[in-house]
Amino acid sequence: MAFNRRSFVQAAGAAAGAAALGFPAIVRAQSEPIRLGLLTIKTGALASGGIDMERGLSIFLKEKNYTMGGRKVVLTVADSGGVPAQARTKLQELVERDRVQAVVGPLAAFEALAMDDYIRTAQIPTLPVAGAEDMTQRKANPWFVRATSTSAQCGHPMADYCAKQLKYKRMAAIADDFAYGHEMLGGFQKVFEDAGGTLVQKLFSPLNAPDYGSYIAQLKPDVDGVFLGFAGSNGFRFFKQVNEYGLKTPMLGGMTAFDEVAVRNMGDYALGSLSSCWYTAQLDNPINRRFVAAYRADNSYDPGQYAAGTYLYGEVLFAAIEALKGRIEDKQAFIKALRAVRVDTLRGPIAFDEFGNVVGNIYIRKVERKDGRLVNTPVHTYSNVSQFWTYDPKEFLKQPVYSRDWPPMKAAT
Repeated sequence: MAFNRRSFVQAAGAAAGAAALGFPAIVRAQSEPIRLGLLTIKTGALASGGIDMERGLSIFLKEKNYTMGGRKVVLTVADSGGVPAQARTKLQELVERDRVQAVVGPLAAFEALAMDDYIRTAQIPTLPVAGAEDMTQRKANPWFVRATSTSAQCGHPMADYCAKQLKYKRMAAIADDFAYGHEMLGGFQKVFEDAGGTLVQKLFSPLNAPDYGSYIAQLKPDVDGVFLGFAGSNGFRFFKQVNEYGLKTPMLGGMTAFDEVAVRNMGDYALGSLSSCWYTAQLDNPINRRFVAAYRADNSYDPGQYAAGTYLYGEVLFAAIEALKGRIEDKQAFIKALRAVRVDTLRGPIAFDEFGNVVGNIYIRKVERKDGRLVNTPVHTYSNVSQFWTYDPKEFLKQPVYSRDWPPMKAAT
């Protein structure tokens, strides 16, 4: 990036400082660049998604010439390593050392939960890829603006599709054993059982599981399908081993198990697999076509939801900052403008509910071969999906947050 805040301050600070003293503080502030932080993961099991987050946001900023609301934008990137305590520390550094005015990220639900209280204290607008349900539900954080999805927001439609379109009656599920996996699987279970199906088994594997053989061996054979609630590269690793074991039970993914980053490494055994997500690189709208072309030109493969998520946040930030004409120093006005965004994006039209969570399309996707590569073709669209699915929000919020144990298993026979 050509423009760097530190070098700018060193080169121009002395000369500009004296001249700026004659202007009010708000005018001086608005002549400075907007400072944006990206909190991502570049190491560990979730690194592939974290690296794509930086790529997606960089493409958006380049498109806008690193300018929003008439002001230059400086991006500072921090790597949390996927460790909750480190994520909180890195966020604190972004806010207190780098003086960022908004943060895109974090990636993981457990990171968001670890930094919740600091976000509130610092009053820093935070635009997370992380799904952490309660951050926009029972313990809603007023500084959260989520344009991607809660952990379960894409799992709900997948469960509905399994029960009503595929006519599945009995299913099993396996997910990563951390907050995101618990919440996604819980949401799938709730809607599938409310639609008349039975979840007969649910398994949880460690986030950094070296091998899935023992879990594959435990899967019940007499089910219509298995729902996968994996994050990062784990969906690819699990499904590859399923193929090696010769298991023919249909595998259906949540929003990450068949992400484009994973699918591009799979073979023909993935053909026909279904998943649900707020995004697919195959969405046919002008914004997404432009983004996919730019991303493929830079990286030689299709973007998935991690790259698309940060590009999406660029769109949200741009709309809010343009509406404010660049005047983002008033934090209350800034967060209000972010939550008021109503805009067409690469994922389709979006709006936000009273808790700062997105209402938008969710797509059922099918793995197909196109131009020599595997892609996620949208085959069904659920429009205007909220984090509460079709449930009454007040009743929904009376229930516990989705977890390892809630909803409880019913007739697991």
